[in-house]
Amino acid sequence: MKSRLRLVSNSVGASQGVPPEHPDDREEEIFDAYSRAVIRAAETISPAVVYIEVAHRAGAGPAARGGSGSGFIFTPDGYVLTNSHVVHGAIAIHATLNDGRRFPAQLIGDDPATDIAVVRLTANGLPAAPLGDSQKIRVGQLVVAIGNPYGFQCTVTAGVVSALGRTLRSASGRLIDNVVQTDASLNPGNSGGPLVDSRGRVIGVNTATIIPAQGLCFAIAINTAKLVAAQLMRGGRVVRAYIGIAGQNTQLPRRVARFHGLATAAGVIAVSIEPHSPAARCGLQPGDTIVALGATPITGIDDLQRILTGDCIGTTVPMTVLRGVEKLTLSIVPADSSRQDANETVESSYR
Repeated sequence: MKSRLRLVSNSVGASQGVPPEHPDDREEEIFDAYSRAVIRAAETISPAVVYIEVAHRAGAGPAARGGSGSGFIFTPDGYVLTNSHVVHGAIAIHATLNDGRRFPAQLIGDDPATDIAVVRLTANGLPAAPLGDSQKIRVGQLVVAIGNPYGFQCTVTAGVVSALGRTLRSASGRLIDNVVQTDASLNPGNSGGPLVDSRGRVIGVNTATIIPAQGLCFAIAINTAKLVAAQLMRGGRVVRAYIGIAGQNTQLPRRVARFHGLATAAGVIAVSIEPHSPAARCGLQPGDTIVALGATPITGIDDLQRILTGDCIGTTVPMTVLRGVEKLTLSIVPADSSRQDANETVESSYR
């Protein structure tokens, strides 16, 4: 009886014109939500990812040595974000798109202090990667890294955001704050490539991995990259004020924010203070939480970076901090970041 019912059912379906199941439909059902998210992100961002080849002068001789890395186009007229350590000191730069087109590129500027650089391709109407907001990242969310490890173009790896607010030491010796940690696999050649969310929006610039470890990879937050890129495109270099702290975003208890009349329940905690820095001279201590600089509330590292421009250099600025249960106002005089002592050893292995 069961056999007959199945046969009748098939016969009725055919008589009513129900189309047979297409193989592509069955294949789509096989993909779970995770796979679909990775596929969507990869297909969105891959056209904007470029393979960067550079030539450096080899010592005092005429010969040149080569290098390579990754980058991504972020404007249709050919501006590309990558890492400073990929293109710094290059005498020639070329970029190859995913579709095989190869263009010469001009170095617009690079900033070793954040390991961010901007180059420009001699082309227009190019596919541009959408930029996201790294302040909206959450630990555990899906991320996808795309780059050219060992020259294998447009290689896709996936993972999660492992941690936020990490600090790395740049090649210049300066600490890079608000770094994104991920377990999306990175290898030599991934440097400068995009770290994207499930919608294909860039939330970080892949920059480093720790060689002895597995799954410890890092990306410069895209909000930091946006600020640096804007200055590089405007003047070819970054002029910034420097106060000399390693900071980390922190949330404050709401009752503390209400008690002190703060605009928001967030700030930047000073994890460490560099000796002889403006922060040390003004009396800032490790563990203090910066909640305002001048009249501007500080809710995170991005706010500090946005405020500490060249206009602040040499100017006395009131800085509001929380120390224990007290609210203090310190007078700080930001210095020129180019005078910062950069003779510290670099502990991170850059890739």
